[in-house]
Amino acid sequence: MADNTPKINTNAAAPAGFEGEGFFATQLSSLIGMARSFSLWPLPFATSCCGIEFMSTMGPNYDLARFGGERMSFSPRQADVILVCGTISKKLGPVLKQVYTQMAEPKWVIAVGACASSGGIFDTYSVLQGIDKVIPVDVYVPGCPPRPEQILEGFMQVQALAQSESLRRRDMPEYKHLLESYDIK
Repeated sequence: MADNTPKINTNAAAPAGFEGEGFFATQLSSLIGMARSFSLWPLPFATSCCGIEFMSTMGPNYDLARFGGERMSFSPRQADVILVCGTISKKLGPVLKQVYTQMAEPKWVIAVGACASSGGIFDTYSVLQGIDKVIPVDVYVPGCPPRPEQILEGFMQVQALAQSESLRRRDMPEYKHLLESYDIK
């Protein structure tokens, strides 16, 4: 019979700090970064075949919940990461931008697949040639459609960004200039 007792992983790397008997001290920014990186709430913005591949990452074979993406948020006001999966038409661009602006800071964007990254095979007048024309993108996941392992890798890259990002980065002039270049207030 299999041993089904719960196991607690005590080998997880703690942030750099000072420890002694009964205490551990570290920087608050390191602790917040670690907490943020393992509690990201993704918002799937799926429009085509890449959305189907993203759905499989939530299944038992790949299980995005192992990486802290336990709860899908279908409200932009409660999401941390937006995963844009699939073809975005030029008519849908303003809708995507509105969803992005409704998300609270800090927020990250993953462009999943060739269509979200560069328009894919649809080099036509009606298809947006990459979502980076309307919102800033943090991670690009290549593929047509990308495998679930690639989507997990992109999610882990966002986790690394969340863990290493300064708490004040979003207040810096460079970040504000980036948002202004996309006409986002």
